[in-house]
Amino acid sequence: MLCLFFRNASLLGTGLNSGERTSLLACSHPVFDFFTSPEKKARASALQWLQTARMVWNFRRDAMAPGHAAEIALRRAELDGLVRERAGVEKLERASALLDAALRKAGGRLHPRNSWTENVEFFLFAAILILGCRTYFVQPMIIPTNSMWPTYNGMTAENFPPGSRAPGLLARAGRLVALGAVRKEADAPVAGEVSALFALDSHGQPRLVPEIVEGKSWLVFPAKFSEYTFFVGDVPVRLRVPADFHDVEPLFLATYFHDRGELAAQWERARVGGRLLEVVPEGVASPVFRVFRLPLGRTVNAGDPLIRFDLLKGDMLFVDRVSYHFVHPRVGSAFVFETEAIPDFPAGEDGSDEFLIKRLVGLPGDTLEIREPTLYRNGSPIEGAGAFVHNARREDGYRGYFNAPEDGGRYLFAGQPATVPPHSFMGLGDNSAVSEDGRYWGFVPEKDVQGRPVFIYYPFSRHWGFAK
Repeated sequence: MLCLFFRNASLLGTGLNSGERTSLLACSHPVFDFFTSPEKKARASALQWLQTARMVWNFRRDAMAPGHAAEIALRRAELDGLVRERAGVEKLERASALLDAALRKAGGRLHPRNSWTENVEFFLFAAILILGCRTYFVQPMIIPTNSMWPTYNGMTAENFPPGSRAPGLLARAGRLVALGAVRKEADAPVAGEVSALFALDSHGQPRLVPEIVEGKSWLVFPAKFSEYTFFVGDVPVRLRVPADFHDVEPLFLATYFHDRGELAAQWERARVGGRLLEVVPEGVASPVFRVFRLPLGRTVNAGDPLIRFDLLKGDMLFVDRVSYHFVHPRVGSAFVFETEAIPDFPAGEDGSDEFLIKRLVGLPGDTLEIREPTLYRNGSPIEGAGAFVHNARREDGYRGYFNAPEDGGRYLFAGQPATVPPHSFMGLGDNSAVSEDGRYWGFVPEKDVQGRPVFIYYPFSRHWGFAK
């Protein structure tokens, strides 16, 4: 219906009354043919021919031979008179055919028109319309990370460790449609003992080490991926996930160990037994940290899954870009903003800015302080959103607010309030434990606020519906 509406959009300015316009659009679509009488169909077709003739006359009148111009004028008048008289089907069809024959003699590139030309025009019109809507009214956005979890989901995963039953082919197809679920797995090519690459973090705890690699998204678009390397015996097996997905390690722990304590114990046993093998990355003369290959204490058969999970699509939502031109953002609202003008925001490798979504917690002049797990605004526990209450109580999956870390933080350290400067806002993630937000890079300039999320349209999870 939309296609035909766009193709016939110019008819709406031809002076037809509302009844004629409705009849024309309804009759143009085959879905309505069963409900439309032959007389209305013929009348709609005649109105389309009159519009085509009007376009040809306006664009080519000066270039027509006098005889052609007179014939077109005559045939237009005849058909227009029959339409006004509400003539029968046969008369309308005969007059339309005569007008078509006259137009073919003098229509140039305007008539007759092939379907290829009409399709190109439609797609150009649709592209302009979509770009206009995206720029000024509604913009789609995908939540890639879990900085706003559990209010909004970034990419999440459902784990299927060895011994558990994973969804079959039919169920996977349904999950793909409903949840955007894509299977990620690494299978053992041979039988042998499993090992993986680890490094020690700043607290001396072993962590899985991915390599950031370049690749293609949808086989076309350049993208970055995190690639994790496992070994079965000495045979490497690689698992590749989007670089924005940071939860492979919890899935790995759930597959091989009960908790981090058991992983640390395995590391210590391997170290004492001389089974930690240091790996030097190729082409790196002075690596930033030391990487080791750690045996995991488990053997597998060829074909067994080393790790297996479904990667679920992050929430996809529409952002309202109109409201904030008329009303000011309020504390407690989720808001979307650009990062280009934030001085301390780390620019991407290509120098481009980003669009982020956070919870607005401070207006110009507000004084903010975190007394874990509660966020205080102007000396009182902050109000204005359910997420504030849930975080303060550490309930329903919310973990509470945390002060900025000493390594990397800039604002809201323990015991150090921060005041929002003029024409700026402060934004924090609902998932404070993992969110890189205003604590790290400061305040959002008022002019860079783009809008507010209004509706989560995909995937069809419990989040589907109006945004919180």
